[in-house]
Order: sequence, then structure tokens, then C-alpha cells
Amino acid sequence: MAQVLGAIVASGILFAVASGKAGFDVSAGFAANGFGEHSPGGYALAAALLTEVVMTMMLLLIVLGTTAPSALQGLAPLAIGLGLTLIHLVSIPVTNTSVNPARSTGVALFVGGWAIQQLWLFWLAPIAGAVAGAFVYRFIREDET
Repeated sequence: MAQVLGAIVASGILFAVASGKAGFDVSAGFAANGFGEHSPGGYALAAALLTEVVMTMMLLLIVLGTTAPSALQGLAPLAIGLGLTLIHLVSIPVTNTSVNPARSTGVALFVGGWAIQQLWLFWLAPIAGAVAGAFVYRFIREDET
């Protein structure tokens, strides 16, 4: 709940700043997540779903792997940051990158309409990706459990 509220406040601040520029139009998307005609690259629902599930799963695997007791200490922030950068480079053209329902919710509330209608995917996919990541991590790191 705190993340969602924080995302809404942050989106409000960004909206206030962006609307200070002549010609700003929130209906252009405001970096809201989308698929179909609202995907930056025009990707369909299935591609958006698969991208968000896999990217969230990979993020969780990076976080779990680099913060495990057996991991090298001190490298987690670097690995997580670089991993998240790569995730964004891959998925911004597909969905504008969610991997976090709170982030998706904040901007969708300001865009409204289509962004709210498509928001379900950007809650479902990251949750499914996180569950998949937990299962995969448990399988590949069975020796530590």
C-alpha cells in the first residue's frame, strides 16, 4: 500500500512538472504501461504479458541471488541496478516497463481511460512473474533451502 501511495504522489509531482510545459498532453501516455495501440512498439497483449512476466521473474532472480547468504557481499546493488537497466532496455519498447504494479498504478491514475482499462495486466504479470521467480529460485538453489 505504501508503494502505491508513493507512486501516486510521485506521479502527481511529475504531472505538475510536466504540465508546466506548453503543449503537454497527458493523453499521449505519460509513460503509462500499455499494450496494443498503447504499446510504444505496438506489441499485442500476449507479447506484453510474456515480457512483463519474464522481466519480473528475472528481476526477482537477480535480487534473490545477489542477496542470498552465500552471495558475495556488497555486489547486490550493482547487480540489481544493472539488471534493472537491462530489463528496462528490453521492455520499454514493448510496454514502457512495469515490473512493479505500484509504478503502473501511479501514472495510470493520471492518464485515466485506456491506462486504467489495461492496468489489470500490469498487476497480474508482475505478480505471476514474482511467483515464477520464487519457484525457479527455489529449484536452482535447492541446496540452500
